[in-house]
Amino acid sequence: MDAIKKIADKIKQGDKNIVFTGAGISTESGIPDYRSQGGIWDKFRPVYFDEFMSSRKAREEYWRRWQELYRGIRQAQPNAGHTSIARLYQTGLLEAVITQNVDGLHQESGLADEKIIELHGNTRRIRCMSCRNITSSAETQKRLQSGDAAPECECGGYLKPDTISFGQAMPVVEVEKAAALSQTCDFFMVVGSTLLVQPAAHMPVYARQNNAFLAIVNLSETPCDNMCDVLIREKAGEVLQQIVREVENST
Repeated sequence: MDAIKKIADKIKQGDKNIVFTGAGISTESGIPDYRSQGGIWDKFRPVYFDEFMSSRKAREEYWRRWQELYRGIRQAQPNAGHTSIARLYQTGLLEAVITQNVDGLHQESGLADEKIIELHGNTRRIRCMSCRNITSSAETQKRLQSGDAAPECECGGYLKPDTISFGQAMPVVEVEKAAALSQTCDFFMVVGSTLLVQPAAHMPVYARQNNAFLAIVNLSETPCDNMCDVLIREKAGEVLQQIVREVENST
């Protein structure tokens, strides 16, 4: 059976369908990934969480880099991959999206916030590391552009994009929710992730242990390739469009 049709059939049959996304879906919107040559980590040494919290110089460097990254994210638009996933949600065939991405493009594509589990946070939100209040990225951007190189909250706490930095604890609620969904789903599709970062990378393993159908759509190899039911090494947008078309045509 054709791989696209096999995935589409399983989506229609599944009562609990989960899509798991990584950087490979957002590169098609022009957002660079972190690991590949020319990616963010190739250009910059990461600022670790303890450095951010203990050194103003480190915070200034962090915010300088964030401005460069945020400029690209603000200009980016959801691509065919994002909109195809949103289409599955709109037709009632998607339980949730678990994502490693921090760009907010799933929300922009039409997915409801409560259907998105962001394992690594969202760079469009700015959080105070002391009182935990959220500040808008637009307001923070204005402060940075006006010369405030390391903005602080009214309470005196350090403001930081609401993302997980190296050395920072993972969000317990999100990880537990993602694990619970993965352990009880019928269908689990990985899109654009190398599945190298834990604990996120263990989610498809949980799904497989529950005998869920596992599909992987990714350009490069993953550690889960040998356990999946369908493996497609093509661009996410093109493949997801074909899957949704097959789902809708055969409904």
